Amino acid sequence: MGKITIMGFGNPVREDDGVGIYVIEKLKEKIEHEDIEILDMGTAAFEVLFKLRGRERIILVDAVINTGEAVGTLYKLPASEINAHIQDDPLVFLHSLKWDQALSYAKKILQEDYPENIDVYLVAIDSTRFNTEMTQEAREGGDKLVDKILEDIDAKVLN
Repeated sequence: MGKITIMGFGNPVREDDGVGIYVIEKLKEKIEHEDIEILDMGTAAFEVLFKLRGRERIILVDAVINTGEAVGTLYKLPASEINAHIQDDPLVFLHSLKWDQALSYAKKILQEDYPENIDVYLVAIDSTRFNTEMTQEAREGGDKLVDKILEDIDAKVLN
């Protein structure tokens, strides 16, 4: 069994953008396993680079806006989709780096140590206004995602 890192991204003072952090907080309450690391990444996606080395599997959690679907709708991007969008030389500013750009840098820097088993879970949101409270719909989407991740890793790791 390899080590798993689960990372949540988002800004908790931007209403539903904090759903990734909400999911991480809930998972920390439910998972205590030496091979599973759960990280609140906040808005610091660049730190992804230094958290990936030596991991067999990575699970990322974030919000996605303007999908056209109901708030709380879940999406899962498999590793093959993530790797298909790795950029050879992403042009970014470090203060606005997104997780997909950070993964591009990580692949280039870590080379053969880059974990191939990466899943990205996204929760559809509709608002990133300045507000420390999430909408009920985003919270429900986060709760569904907690259950999905627990189901996913339970079958593969915790048994």
